[in-house]
Amino acid sequence: MDIQGLGYVGIRAKSLEDWTNFGTRFLGMQLLERTGKNLALRMDDRKQRVVVSEDGGEGVAFFGWEVADAAALNAFAARLQQAGVEVARGSRALADERRVKDLIVLADPLGNRLEIFHGAETTSEPFKPGRSISGFRTGPLGMGHAVLHVKRIDDAVPFYRDVLGFRLSDYMVRPFNAYFFHANPRHHSIAFIETGRSATHHLMVELYSLDDVGQCYDLALAEEGRIGVTLGRHINDEVTSFYSNSPSGFMVEYGWGGRVIEVEGWQPQEVTWGPSMWGHDRLWLPPEKRTEARALRIEAAATGLRKPVNVIEGNYKLAPGVCPWWDGMLRGEAAE
Repeated sequence: MDIQGLGYVGIRAKSLEDWTNFGTRFLGMQLLERTGKNLALRMDDRKQRVVVSEDGGEGVAFFGWEVADAAALNAFAARLQQAGVEVARGSRALADERRVKDLIVLADPLGNRLEIFHGAETTSEPFKPGRSISGFRTGPLGMGHAVLHVKRIDDAVPFYRDVLGFRLSDYMVRPFNAYFFHANPRHHSIAFIETGRSATHHLMVELYSLDDVGQCYDLALAEEGRIGVTLGRHINDEVTSFYSNSPSGFMVEYGWGGRVIEVEGWQPQEVTWGPSMWGHDRLWLPPEKRTEARALRIEAAATGLRKPVNVIEGNYKLAPGVCPWWDGMLRGEAAE
């Protein structure tokens, strides 16, 4: 019955050409098809992950949340109806357009269109990135995460937690009020930032290599206004990333090294040092909040705050014996 992760997103655009360049040559997604005023992008073995429509608007048009199978979808629909949520069954034509077996459609209290689906189509054809990257970390973790601006946290949290079943990972109150929720071992699949407005703040995609992030950062540095948040590392999900301004008025976080959590028995807690250990100067914040966030990072660093680097097999090389002092530290020996 539970949502398993973020399966796909639909994006509104003023120019398909801008999104074709941004999605493929910058982010490295594969252009699947471009017809009329629509284009579809691949990230992995799914036939599509991102759908862009040139309708003159901006923002995210819909979020596709995945459940396990038809029984889970039907049970989810029943649960929503019991909670008084208006639910519509997606047509066969819509399911074909989304490349899934079946789906239901509803709106969250913020007015966002949500599509709950099962049976995403896959393909055996290899993923061919739009530029040279190692690939996107998806699979059981979903395609990434979404973070939404909200006028008030309570406008969103009760619905996503109590009705949709997302589980709280952690929260913070400085330098802004934010709540993070997980649907799988990815630290969060959805989060909310209380900014006084309602919109999509950013979508996050994760890469298999840190070099992918650094090389994309070089591309962003070459474009005036492309960077929305500088390179940095988060405290709670431990991702190293930067944020780029997309052609549709929200940001895309491009990251590496996200932690996975033990879902069973997870205990949420307050993150007291703000969202980032270092970097991540948020150009979207007003000057006083940027100053507060920077002061929090410096204060956290002064306490000796460090986090382990999250790597996967084949993504690292051990270097023992390089530094006797460091080897002694790892063995717990006191420095002489």
